[in-house]
Amino acid sequence: MQAEPKNPQAGNSLVGQEYEVEIGPVAHGGHCIARTAEGQVLFVRHTLPGEKVIARVTEGEEGARFLRADAVTILDPSKDRVEAPCPYAGPGRCGGCDWQHAKPGAQRRLKGEVIAEQLKRLAGLTPEEAGWDGTVMPAEGDKLPPGEVPSWRTRVQYAVDADGNAGLRRHRSHEVEPIEHCMIAADGVSELGIEQRDWSGMASIEAIAATGSQDRQVILTPKPGARLPIVELDKPVSVMRVEEKDGGVHRVHGRPFVRERADGRTYRVGSGGFWQVHPKAAETLMLAVMQGLLPRKGDTALDLYCGVGLFAGALADRVGEQGAVLGIESGKRAVEDARHNLAGFDRVRIEQGKVEAVLPRTGITEADLIVLDPPRAGAGKQTVRHLAGLGARRIAYVACDPAALARDLGYFREGGYRVRSLRAFDLFPMTHHVECVAILEPTERGR
Repeated sequence: MQAEPKNPQAGNSLVGQEYEVEIGPVAHGGHCIARTAEGQVLFVRHTLPGEKVIARVTEGEEGARFLRADAVTILDPSKDRVEAPCPYAGPGRCGGCDWQHAKPGAQRRLKGEVIAEQLKRLAGLTPEEAGWDGTVMPAEGDKLPPGEVPSWRTRVQYAVDADGNAGLRRHRSHEVEPIEHCMIAADGVSELGIEQRDWSGMASIEAIAATGSQDRQVILTPKPGARLPIVELDKPVSVMRVEEKDGGVHRVHGRPFVRERADGRTYRVGSGGFWQVHPKAAETLMLAVMQGLLPRKGDTALDLYCGVGLFAGALADRVGEQGAVLGIESGKRAVEDARHNLAGFDRVRIEQGKVEAVLPRTGITEADLIVLDPPRAGAGKQTVRHLAGLGARRIAYVACDPAALARDLGYFREGGYRVRSLRAFDLFPMTHHVECVAILEPTERGR
């Protein structure tokens, strides 16, 4: 929802300008929409639909299609508003959370409204047509009363300020907000004590706390020319270093991976490898995918953007020795991990490369089942068109971005597939992010 520019030529900066506005609907990205008296669109953070606020412009100029702003004074609060539990939340502060000021139930409702709006605008689908009841489900253990925050983030990327303090980035900024404790960080991250030590010479620290084991890891990125410090944290931890020359991640001491668990299986996840951040996410999404696909013995299946092999492993267990699974992943280290993790399955193959390049080279012309878990940008028209031509009985699309999901669902419809069901999960509490699992099937079967 963006207004057309009033003037094709950008004018003077409006940063710092304040407007009294009525807040309209939520929009994708952790903000709500309002309009100035002159009709210019404002994307306003730290507010909720229906509120009256004073909004201060943070980005934009005269004639721009829209302005970004923060609600700095709440004149008429929503019934869904709470005092932000985190002392670092608010205008100009940490950019990690979008909805600290909203009740947990309201956060999930807002995410549901965003999903519905994206489905309608980009795919032409109503919730009913997508087989979705409109709800966003909390993860197990996350349904907490207002004012309480689930500690869910098992991977936290800290930035370091000029004084060596660890902190988090401010919204849409490289500036660092020093913190003493991140409320959404998992206990395994918090217990390392990252925020309490001097990190002079470091550009960033990534802290990882596996939920499938007691493995803890920090990945240090030094500033150019800086020496690595002796790392002494509050718990045993392995240490990795990002090299300045090649950007590669190299072991300093300890294991170069952490061990995670899902579906009764242990997965090795190397530095830089992808694993879901919420402790319950891998199991939740794996179950949603398997319940939607209903694999059969002897099925052939594709796991695209397969990471370290979460869905490929679950599929291999279910299709049995007569079935076959092909995984495709672009990350070299993730492919090594996937091959290690799935070495016990003779009928699983993992190929390295971009899906759009590797899949046509495989010579595969048909598959029974397909899982795709693409990056935030989505799979895209070319890949979706190829997948639709493989005649799969069912396709599971795992999406961390509702806009990309909706665009790709539109492409699948053009290719002869309809959405059988859609489920949404709140696996990123306090933020605007949401995870969806859509199950598709050939259109003629839905008639």
